[in-house]
Amino acid sequence: MGKSRARRFRRPALGPAGTGQHQQGEPGPEEEPAAELLDKLQHPSAEVREYACASISKLLQQKHVIPAFLQRDVVRCLGPLLMDHSLAVRETAAGALRNLSACGGFEVCDDMVTSDIMTPLVALLKECSTELDANQLSPKKCRETNKNYVEDIANEAINLLWNICECNNTAVYIFNKEGCLEAVLHYMKKFSTNVDLAISVANCLQAVTEDNPDLLSSFNASAQQVLETVLLCPESTMKHVLLRTLIAGTIWNIKDTIPPGSLGSMVNAILKIFSESLAIDAGETIIRMNEAEKNRLKLAVEAETEENMSDVVDNCVLSEDDNMEEIPKGKLRRENDVSDLLPSDKWELKEVTALLMAQQTALEIIVNMCCSEDPSDDEWEELSSSDESDLFMENSYNEGGGLLMTPLCLSDEVHSAFLNNLIPKKILEKTAFPNSVALDICMHNPSWKPLIKKLNAVQCRALTCLHSILLVSDVDCLGGAAALQSLAQHLSQLIFSKTELPADTEFLEAVTSALRALLQTMASKNISQCMTPEQLLALCEAGIHSSNASVRVNVVSILGISGSVLAKGQDTAETLKMIGKFLLEVAMKESSLVVAGEALDALFDVFADGKEAEKAAVQIKLLPTLKEFQPVFRTRMRKEGKGQCSTDQLCVLDNVRMNLRRFIAYQETLGKTPT
Repeated sequence: MGKSRARRFRRPALGPAGTGQHQQGEPGPEEEPAAELLDKLQHPSAEVREYACASISKLLQQKHVIPAFLQRDVVRCLGPLLMDHSLAVRETAAGALRNLSACGGFEVCDDMVTSDIMTPLVALLKECSTELDANQLSPKKCRETNKNYVEDIANEAINLLWNICECNNTAVYIFNKEGCLEAVLHYMKKFSTNVDLAISVANCLQAVTEDNPDLLSSFNASAQQVLETVLLCPESTMKHVLLRTLIAGTIWNIKDTIPPGSLGSMVNAILKIFSESLAIDAGETIIRMNEAEKNRLKLAVEAETEENMSDVVDNCVLSEDDNMEEIPKGKLRRENDVSDLLPSDKWELKEVTALLMAQQTALEIIVNMCCSEDPSDDEWEELSSSDESDLFMENSYNEGGGLLMTPLCLSDEVHSAFLNNLIPKKILEKTAFPNSVALDICMHNPSWKPLIKKLNAVQCRALTCLHSILLVSDVDCLGGAAALQSLAQHLSQLIFSKTELPADTEFLEAVTSALRALLQTMASKNISQCMTPEQLLALCEAGIHSSNASVRVNVVSILGISGSVLAKGQDTAETLKMIGKFLLEVAMKESSLVVAGEALDALFDVFADGKEAEKAAVQIKLLPTLKEFQPVFRTRMRKEGKGQCSTDQLCVLDNVRMNLRRFIAYQETLGKTPT
């Protein structure tokens, strides 16, 4: 233990959206009972069926009503409507099922697959794909709204497919078996005219290509050409930045289909996309887009005022000649409405949201690029049976004992591309707190307020990304000793910038993970550490009370790393005593067996060697305390281990148990046992 493990990200499915979705706060049809609405799905009138689907779609965004619909077999009621003769009904039915899959979670998605939702969904996807080409010749559009029904239905269906495949392996198996990739890639070809549809497809592709070797054979040259075309599209909108980022992630997932000779250029292209995404200042973009929104709304008000004045004049003229045909006001307004020449409603907010999603996605993929797959059972057995107490110190360090790759697990040439694209520098920039002016804009604008959470998510992903890079890169690649010391100061400022330790557990886990990896790297290279003992103890005193076990593991490990460095110095016995007492208390009183094991491991590191450590160990009665605690720890492992810990955690805890025995024997040989 005491070694940090690279974290893999699995992207969550998109939240509820689509046809029939209403904004929170709007009055809804809660008075319509589930049974009545489901009955209306069988009504002969398409308008009634559409209304029922839209009402159900809205209600399904409320988790507490989902069980009532599931009890009445909502999936089997809505499923056939995916092939309804009315295009509007198809779209609203797909939107309702999409919301059900997004709001219901994994168990509901499993139930949807069990209820055979994939049969009508696959049929709909293939039919829409076929109609896309025919639609170009004779578009199925609503004359009044210029709505493209085929593409809009496809968008809802793709999002539904994405949500289900994200949660259910059977759905992915059906995706493979039914050859859905061809239809999905056909939708992607519409990226130049319908970027929203393309983004939905890209999200779905990234989900179905992750850990899906059976699909790789379907990515022939034609399929790869589609992805490459999107990757090279020159459009600079934030939606296109997101689209390219998602496609880059998909290409990484199917990297095993790329010829070895092209692998370097492929990864370089991916990293270039990520670099371009991360180079954009999200805070400045929020400020700029918010100003653009204000200007757009101002122009819209001015245009509305001019229209009203024009209506007054027209009415005066018409009243003078009753025989003159009246011009419909609606038609006049549409023809003269300046807002028709502007982007759709809230386009500025959508652009910023797309940028933040792109940056978060890029950071998550980089994390995955830097870490290995989980070790096999044989690897675990080999690790667990090793007699080397410093087993996990070799090369990189890794909580749980996972075997780490070399940087990007690729050639030096590709690793150079990683650095040439300034990925580490741009990741570091994203670890800073969000722009205060941008935060203020979001805080005082209700529709923009959700961006705060997205800004914080990008920061946390950047810190996790930094952690992964520290695991797999050497000191020179990171800029040398001075750069690491500067980074340590930066992370310390993030932690101690306020009087109290940050309460956000996600941020705290990310920043302590990065600091842990950094301090271990510095310690392994004998680089002086910048945090004072007082800062370390303050961090640990606060962090050990976190509800997040990973945070507690991190702060205990940080204390162990720093203590082991102090043990090599002069006149550090008093500080080592405080560290030792703290770690002993955690080991004996911590409710989490994993954290307790981490505390023991940290004790082994701190008191492994050095005169100051020996002196402090005697004064805190380390040896007799550990001898007394040893059977207690063994008992906890037997009683709690299998029920509370994963296989990898048990493996590491077993090493801690063996190392505790060795450490006690080592302390006894020192002849320092108090009489």
